[in-house]
Amino acid sequence: MSEHDFWQAVLYLHLLAMAFFVGGQLVFGLAVVPVLRGDPDRERMRSVARRFGYGSLIALGVLVVTGWAMASHYGLWSSSTLQWKLGLVVLVIGLALLHLRLPKLHALQGAILLASLAIVWLGLELAI
Repeated sequence: MSEHDFWQAVLYLHLLAMAFFVGGQLVFGLAVVPVLRGDPDRERMRSVARRFGYGSLIALGVLVVTGWAMASHYGLWSSSTLQWKLGLVVLVIGLALLHLRLPKLHALQGAILLASLAIVWLGLELAI
């Protein structure tokens, strides 16, 4: 595997983890929650949320490791765009932890999604 192929694979993993994290939020918020909201069996909703939560933790781990590697490899640590992106990442992690403690505060879900979409935008800015 060439060095170029290696960094393409790192970027691929980063984008795949981002797609899971952000795409999952969209699917969960636009399809799963509205369908299961009226379900008297609340355990189904909790099970889906728990499974997505575990997947999201793994995705966040992959995002941190691959993002760190790419920022180092491409010398991006001094980029103000990266600094804003990292600030939003910290915000999303904090909001997600708060959401674990206050799952009925639905505004947290919206804030996490909006911050995540901003992170994706900043990631595109870094890639251009």
